[in-house]
Amino acid sequence: MSFDAFITVDDVVAAIRKLPDKSCALDVLPTPQLKSVAELIAPFVCELFYRSLTTATVPDVFKFTYITPRLKKQDLDSADVRSYRPISNLSMLSKLFERLVHRQMLDYLNRHRLLPRLQSAYRQHHSTKTAVLRVLADSLHAVDTGDLSILALLDLSAAFDTVDHDILLQRLKTSFGVLSVACDWFRSYLTGRVQCVRRGSSKSATVVLRFGVPQGSVLRPLLFIYTVHSQHDHSDRGFRFSTARVCR
Repeated sequence: MSFDAFITVDDVVAAIRKLPDKSCALDVLPTPQLKSVAELIAPFVCELFYRSLTTATVPDVFKFTYITPRLKKQDLDSADVRSYRPISNLSMLSKLFERLVHRQMLDYLNRHRLLPRLQSAYRQHHSTKTAVLRVLADSLHAVDTGDLSILALLDLSAAFDTVDHDILLQRLKTSFGVLSVACDWFRSYLTGRVQCVRRGSSKSATVVLRFGVPQGSVLRPLLFIYTVHSQHDHSDRGFRFSTARVCR
C-alpha cells in the first residue's frame, strides 16, 4: 500500500513557514530570509525533494553535520571532555525535508496501527505521563487482585548512537513493509553521513558515521522505534513514498 500524502509546493511553503527562526553555519540562507521568499523558492525545493525520493538519493550536503560542544553546567570543569554535551547542527533545508518525510511515515504507521501500543515517547498525545499512568494502573491492579508487582527499569546508554543500519533496514522491510525505492532512500539517508566538531573558527577532521541515527534529525526518534520494535511480517503491504510535481 502506498502513502496518500503528496509532497507539493503548498506542502513545502507551509513547512517553511513553520520552521523555527534559527539557523546554523551550514545554512546558505538564514531561516528568516528563507521564510520571506518561501513562495518563490518552494517550486525549486519541491523539485529537489521529488528527485531525491524518486531516485532514492539523499544529497551529500544533507548528510553533513557540525557538532558543537556545550558545557552541561557552567560550574563544570571546561578542561574535561565529559563536561560537554555534543549539539548536532544540521542544515535547516535537510530538516525541512525530513519533516515532510516524517509526516508521510507517521500517517502510514497510524493508518495501519503499526506503532507499538505501549510506546509513549515521540508520539502525539503520548508522554512520560502516559507511561507512568500505565505502570501505576498495572501496579494497582496487581495489588487489588492479590498479586505481587516487580518493576524492572532498563536504561540504554547512547542508544540512538548504537543503532545498526543493517538491522534497521531489515526491520523496515520485514516488520513495517517499507519496500522498493522507499527502503533504498532510507539506506541512502543512513549511509555516508559525516560529521566534524566545530568550536569557533576551529574544526576537527571529518569522520564517517557507521552506526546510529543522526543526532538532531527529525527522523531520529521514529527510526529508533523501528529498530527496537518488531511487528509481524508486513512486507506485503508495499510501503512506498507518494510524490508529486506540482508547480504554480
